[in-house]
Amino acid sequence: MKRRIFLLGLAFLVFSCGKDQKVVISGESIDVYFSPNGGALSAIVREIDGAKGTLDIAMFSFTSREIGDAVLRAKQRGVKVRIILDQGQAKERFSRYPLFLQANIPVKLLPGGEKKFIKGLMHNKFAVIDGKEVITGSYNWTASAEKLNYENLLIIRSPDLAKKYEDYFEKMWER
Repeated sequence: MKRRIFLLGLAFLVFSCGKDQKVVISGESIDVYFSPNGGALSAIVREIDGAKGTLDIAMFSFTSREIGDAVLRAKQRGVKVRIILDQGQAKERFSRYPLFLQANIPVKLLPGGEKKFIKGLMHNKFAVIDGKEVITGSYNWTASAEKLNYENLLIIRSPDLAKKYEDYFEKMWER
């Protein structure tokens, strides 16, 4: 209970500040970004460009050319990349989905159309890099998220948290 109160207080402090901040909780490093134009785009690209082994992405809407190019560079460097996208959003006009398929990146679309009882959206917005860090928040990987929308993004360096996200990613991947 005390930890929840602490985290709620911390969230209020972080979200009430105007500047991006680095916050350390129990030795874990967290970078915080807000948009529009708050540095989230360049932070995502930087983290993807630093990936060495694995990059798992679950993203509702993925239209950002800059982030898409970083994913393609990671694949070219030999990083094992897997992507889960929302089935409806993947077919939108500026979706990076066709480029990922051309680059032989494994992409899964959810919810699967073959299972009629599955409804709703694959509304996640996260990536796990090298099993050590998580990128998450309300920020879709789109131009609108960077330039127009009020969004938030967290980059959390925590192998324990990355494991939880990776386990969830695997469950979605196996559907």
